[in-house]
Amino acid sequence: MVTASHNPPEYNGYKVYAPNGAQIVPPHDIAISAAIDAGCEDLGSVKGTTKASTGCGGCAALPRAAFAKELLRMSTLGPGTSPNLVMTTFANIVNGALPDYEIQLNATGAATRHVLEVAMGRSDFCMSSPVIHALMRRQAAMYEKIDQAPELVKNLRTVLNFPMGVYHIAVYGDSGITSMDQIAGKRVFLGPPGGAAFTTMARLFKAVAGLEEGTDYEAVTLGWDAAAAAFQDGNIDVYCNPTNAPSPALTQIAVTNEIRFLGIPADKLETEGVQALVGRPGFSAATLPAGIYGDNQLNEGDVTTLGVTVGIVTNQDADEEMIYEMTKAFYAGVAEAGDTSPWLRAITPEGAVQDINLTLHPGALRALTELGVDIPEAARG
Repeated sequence: MVTASHNPPEYNGYKVYAPNGAQIVPPHDIAISAAIDAGCEDLGSVKGTTKASTGCGGCAALPRAAFAKELLRMSTLGPGTSPNLVMTTFANIVNGALPDYEIQLNATGAATRHVLEVAMGRSDFCMSSPVIHALMRRQAAMYEKIDQAPELVKNLRTVLNFPMGVYHIAVYGDSGITSMDQIAGKRVFLGPPGGAAFTTMARLFKAVAGLEEGTDYEAVTLGWDAAAAAFQDGNIDVYCNPTNAPSPALTQIAVTNEIRFLGIPADKLETEGVQALVGRPGFSAATLPAGIYGDNQLNEGDVTTLGVTVGIVTNQDADEEMIYEMTKAFYAGVAEAGDTSPWLRAITPEGAVQDINLTLHPGALRALTELGVDIPEAARG
């Protein structure tokens, strides 16, 4: 894009965007500027070049350092969620172990939108889940009006799966809320609007308590990080978050506040509505242990809730060697850090194919095979 204005001539010039429409960030801004100054006539050859091999006019003379890292975009959920923690760890390990790549995290929006961006080649990695893949194939739920969804899911490949944790349905001890049927008339955070968590929680409250979102209670429309802050400030009555236990955000709250977690009653667990949720791809009935958040957790016994598996996906056209190197580096880093970060012990190579219903990327398949993982047919494509 070329811009011009009534301002002085030096204010006019080129406006350059990445192939996915994103802002150009270092070191590519320096490289592109140098290419223009050097007389390069083919800026398209600069956009993905990380090895300084453009071969176009002045570009060939650019210093290798300008293209030293390939910048990659990874979308995840907001801070305070299990996927954010795992995928931040993935990015940090890869960035430290593989000098040719730099993964930059985008922690806004919902996974249901992120997978479309990756499928269309506008982003490199994102969090996804077996249930999202199933819904895209059927053009169901949040994908009902997206005609391209069944075709777009074919562009996705799994890098690895991991346990997201269990659905926490948290209330303050002094709220007077002890069961799901008591959320009527309350302000409830189900998850970001349009996301899988939002849909799951809305269905769970209807199945267990017969309550409809928007009619029987107010569904607060916030992102993950804003919702955590709003719950901490007392502006939300019920806070739902699928995450590993103990969650750092909820642990912090429980230090100074009594909290309670709402669960699925035993007499509702086998009902058709709850079983429909438990039976979805990647879902299961799970337990949130009593006392896991310390003395301020008011639950007298374990809480029955939903557990879910999620994963990291990429586009089928992602470079095989890159995905292979990243997968190997990640699990090596996890093994090294397991003693100092106990939550990482749940992240294993074997878990990479847990509940998998989307073909593994060839690079990930090669890496996991070398790590001794028994690859199910569903992962081989």
